[in-house]
Amino acid sequence: MKIVLSGSAKVKEQIFEIAKILKNNGYNVVIPKEFFVDMEKSLASITHFNEICKKDTDIVLVCNYTKNGIENYIGPNTFADISIAFYNKKPIYLLKDIYSPYKDELEGWKVIPINDDLSKLPKP
Repeated sequence: MKIVLSGSAKVKEQIFEIAKILKNNGYNVVIPKEFFVDMEKSLASITHFNEICKKDTDIVLVCNYTKNGIENYIGPNTFADISIAFYNKKPIYLLKDIYSPYKDELEGWKVIPINDDLSKLPKP
């Protein structure tokens, strides 16, 4: 089962930890390429959108950690990832809870908060 991770580059170390746990549990994990390679923003976005849209992508997991004191943070780039996933009918999970500024959209798009319980993800 392939999971594409999404989240702020400012918390990439935490995202790497989640990726390691998921890989150890049998998932095929994709992390934003821009976390490893210096890329122009538009190319980084298109590259990640393409990963989300691939037929073999089963799940998008948004790693919405606290950022700058804001709990469950989802920034504009991550929200764009969620939008692309929704449009492409990919199941979307939030590692934390619903980010209140986008509550209407996230709930309307049936995004699933798992509140740090990775066992709530479909099994590989």
